[in-house]
Amino acid sequence: MTTTTAPDPVAGFPEELRPARTGLRTATRTFFFILWRDIFVTGRELGIFLAQVLVEPLFILFVFGKVLGDLGFTAGGFQQVLLPGVVALNSFLVSLQNTALPLVIDFSWTKEIEDRLLAPIPTTLVAVEKLVFGAIRGVIASLVMIPIGLLVLDDVSWPLDTFLPTLGVLLMGAIAGSTVGLTIGTLAPARHISVVFAVTLTPLMFTGCTQFPWRALADMRWFQVLCTVNPLTYVSEGIRDLMLPAAGPASIPLWVDLLALSGAIVVFGAIGIAGFLRRAQD
Repeated sequence: MTTTTAPDPVAGFPEELRPARTGLRTATRTFFFILWRDIFVTGRELGIFLAQVLVEPLFILFVFGKVLGDLGFTAGGFQQVLLPGVVALNSFLVSLQNTALPLVIDFSWTKEIEDRLLAPIPTTLVAVEKLVFGAIRGVIASLVMIPIGLLVLDDVSWPLDTFLPTLGVLLMGAIAGSTVGLTIGTLAPARHISVVFAVTLTPLMFTGCTQFPWRALADMRWFQVLCTVNPLTYVSEGIRDLMLPAAGPASIPLWVDLLALSGAIVVFGAIGIAGFLRRAQD
């Protein structure tokens, strides 16, 4: 006598429509397997990735820090203010772009996201994996900029005793950037994503205190207030608070930076995950 196995009646259904049959161990293993796959692909395309994320900040450092300094258009000490801002910029914006753009592509054209939604993992964890992977890329891009900045700029230093706290700020900045990217990637229509990036990335870049200290804007109160609502400001100021000497320009206190970044992660993370769940159900 032969027996036949009945087909799985829920195969092919999105995770939120299936019975809860997967345990924590299976979900955790699947999460890290998907994350490792993305990291492995990045490793194979490391040269392309670094070229994409280093060209713009490298020219910012060279033109604003080196060329304008040699021409006498910037004051002494500007390089030391600029470097942490550019490192923070890479942490935040690379995470944002590497979360938002793949989501737009996956949901709209390649439909690759459907394979992940059918994996034995809650849909929310699929969104979290996108966040984590984008943040990892942002941290890598920011760390690579530190030695490049030390080579390009003349009058800069990076105290090693603050490296671990700086890494923590960079990680929080990268996660905040990823949550903003998740929000943009799930809420922005695919046909308008280039317009959304154009009207979003440039204001974020120039209101994030990457090229000037926040407290130096005291005489431009309206612009200082505008910079206050940008999460990138607190990444830039947090790194400056750790690496600039006490005699340098005063920065926003580190505890305020961490509190603001935590708030941004919670708010944009909740909005982005809600948008991801809605798109996954469509």
